[in-house]
Order: sequence, then structure tokens, then C-alpha cells
Amino acid sequence: MGLMTGKQGVIFGVANDHSLAWHIAERLHREGAALAFAHLPGEKMERRVRMLAEPIGAKVIHPCDVTKDADVEAFFARVRAALDKIDFLVHAVAFASRDALTNRFWQTGREDFRQAMDISVYSLIALCQKAFHLFNDNASVLTLTYLGAVKFVPGYNVMGVCKAALESTVRYLAADLGDLRRVRVNAISAGPVRTLSSAGISGFDKVLTHLPDQVAAAPQHHAGGSR
Repeated sequence: MGLMTGKQGVIFGVANDHSLAWHIAERLHREGAALAFAHLPGEKMERRVRMLAEPIGAKVIHPCDVTKDADVEAFFARVRAALDKIDFLVHAVAFASRDALTNRFWQTGREDFRQAMDISVYSLIALCQKAFHLFNDNASVLTLTYLGAVKFVPGYNVMGVCKAALESTVRYLAADLGDLRRVRVNAISAGPVRTLSSAGISGFDKVLTHLPDQVAAAPQHHAGGSR
């Protein structure tokens, strides 16, 4: 029996087999958890996620645009029908436009800023709202942050501001959900990792060549919000 035997939950943010969300899902499956997967709408994304999730016995594979409340409600309706209750929710969702990541930060457009905040930050609130009545007591919510939330990282731009907002969101959600449902909320950073998302960060290859020794030696950034 694994550490997660008898537990079940949902994964948001798998794009391909390099996604941090997928590595988390793989480990949860290995430890015995039953999983439901949300994917971006569209045949291409569905095909990518199904190729990974079906072989590990996913209970739900369903599209969800996290900027649309109707999509989030429809996804959790499928989860409720398949799993009834959940013990964890993994939020690995973030997005910023190419302009917002390649231009100087001071040039960030209003709509680019709004879109990045909506997808990268508010989506966590939206998911917790719609999942609230599905959480078992002592359930856990996990999101992904990065050092750019607390330090200037060249090229990270608006996403650094989003991660700072995400970490604050974690603390306030932890206070509310901990009091109301004994649900823990935390954010972790895996450090710089080559993923589909990191490919959009200007100069990311330089970060990878510059930081390995420091990253290995230093504790990973953690934004605590657990109750």
C-alpha cells in the first residue's frame, strides 16, 4: 500500500510529460491515489493529456477553461459523479502573454496584466470555490510558485508579480478553508525546471546554466499557508 492509497483528487495544469503537474500526478498515482484530470479545451490538449492519464487509470479526463465559471462548475460536476469527494487539488496553472514576458515589465499592458492575474491567481480561488463542498476534512490544496515572487528574476516580469499575489492568496485561502473545512493550502517551488511554460521565459537557459549549484545547496522556496 502506498502513502496515498484510498485518497483521490484532481490535477489542473498537465500540458505534456514534462509538466510539473504530470510529475506530481505520476507520484500520486504511484502512491495509490485515484486521479481526475482537467485539460485545456481543444482536441490537441485532450489528446496530450489522455495519452498520459488513461494508462494510469484516470477517473475523469475533462476540458476546463479556468477563466470560465461554467467550465469549472461542469468539471467538478464530473468529478462529483465519478469520485463523490476529494482529498487533494493540485493547481499548476499560469499564463502570461508573449508581450508581457518579452517586453520590459514597465511596458506591461493593462489587458495582459489582467489576463495573467486571472489565469495565474484568481483561478486558484475559483477552483477552491467550486470544489469547496467536495473536499473531505483534512484535504489539501497545492499550487506552484517560484523565486520570482520574492526576488527579481530577469525575464519573469508580470509572472513574478502574479506569483507574489498567488502566495498571498494561499495564505488567505489557508485561513478561510482551514477554519471552515480543515483544508490545508500551500505553495511550493521546484526551482528552475525546463517545462513548456518555462520555454516562454526570456533567458531561461541562462538561468539553468547559472543556478544548479546554488539551487542544489539552498532550501527550495516555500510559501506556507497550511492550517
